[in-house]
Amino acid sequence: MPKDLPVRVTDDPSDGFTRLPGLHVTSPDVVFTLDLGGDRLRARLYGPRVPTLKGCEHKAELAARPDAVRAAAARLCSKWNELLVRYRPLGEDGMPDPGRPEFPYTELTDLTGQPSDELDAIVDELAHIGMDLLFGVLLHGGGREVDVFRGYLVDTLAQQDLRIRFDSDLFIPWSMLTVPPKRADAPLHRFLGHRHQIEQTGLSYPWPDEYPAAPCTPVVSLNHDTAIDRRRLTRAAEVAAALARDTKLVERTTRGELVAALADRDLDDQLMYFWCHGHFAYDGGQPPYLVVKLSDDVAIDAQLVRERRRAFGSDSPFRPFVLLNACHAGASHAEADHADLGRALIEKGARGVLGPQIAMPQAFAAEYALEFVTRYLRGGRTAGEITHDLARHFADTCRNPLGFAYALRCGMDSRLERAEDHVASEEAAV
Repeated sequence: MPKDLPVRVTDDPSDGFTRLPGLHVTSPDVVFTLDLGGDRLRARLYGPRVPTLKGCEHKAELAARPDAVRAAAARLCSKWNELLVRYRPLGEDGMPDPGRPEFPYTELTDLTGQPSDELDAIVDELAHIGMDLLFGVLLHGGGREVDVFRGYLVDTLAQQDLRIRFDSDLFIPWSMLTVPPKRADAPLHRFLGHRHQIEQTGLSYPWPDEYPAAPCTPVVSLNHDTAIDRRRLTRAAEVAAALARDTKLVERTTRGELVAALADRDLDDQLMYFWCHGHFAYDGGQPPYLVVKLSDDVAIDAQLVRERRRAFGSDSPFRPFVLLNACHAGASHAEADHADLGRALIEKGARGVLGPQIAMPQAFAAEYALEFVTRYLRGGRTAGEITHDLARHFADTCRNPLGFAYALRCGMDSRLERAEDHVASEEAAV
């Protein structure tokens, strides 16, 4: 007579079927690495869309010094704010033009109504500065080895629609750099952010390529300063509504609420959105570091993330994609140390961090966020695809280059996993 035998499970190699592998990760077309060794830089270029060399690889010891590259990168970001964001049109009498907004490129998102010659001159100068940073500073001099390397890099970047990883020990605003001009190229099309999908990395050994099982309802958080846009002059309220659509929305408005969330091992936001102010703080003789503040105006920095997540390992479900929509949040003045907020989030499990590399106008920041979260929360499309689409959308439709100023730190393949996506995939496989 059949009889059930007692069973005792001593191991669970499947982890209860609660975790999924990264199903949508593919190798980039091009990888450009920039390794820092003391006061020297070594560049390498490889990938399936890079010509193969017989008996060697694309690499060069650069003549550029790290401090010169840092200074040029900081100047480029500063010029975007000075020449574009804070541009103030004046009349013939030297006074503000009464027929236009005082700061049109801050107050407006659609720039198609602005004078073409004025905007073209601004974009052309920004493009020139971006090209000079790449080819006049970073890859300048160094003899034949650097000359050959530069030639292959120019040919590679001149292509279109590549997926490029810039793996660098130095912060450089890659998407704001440009290729040399060609007769057929519009100035906006010279920017790397228009031509290619780009992610910036620099971390080693990211978290395991597996994620918690896709929930039926995504968990999304809105971490914001409620004082921003209290007069409803931007589309921030529409962003909040988009975040709440078909999701479980968690709202946090104080540092204490964020601290409590970060201290929770089981924090499982799939998308974390920050809408707040950001600025670089200075602590004695230490390098400047990014600080963001919510409604209670208390500083939130990288060390806070590390302190609250330090005890948790790879078994924590913390794998969010983070849209850090605060001024300078996509930039870093501290490449290799512990003062980089985006780096801290990625180290503790975030799939990627997207944020502006300059002081971003609120009107554009809200418009960009609305477009990004709407697309991302649909599922199916990666952060790299969406970021590239938005850069082109604002440039081609609105003649606005500010989309190039958003930097994607890791996360080019990140996408929102929805339970129905996996059901569809399994049915297609059967």
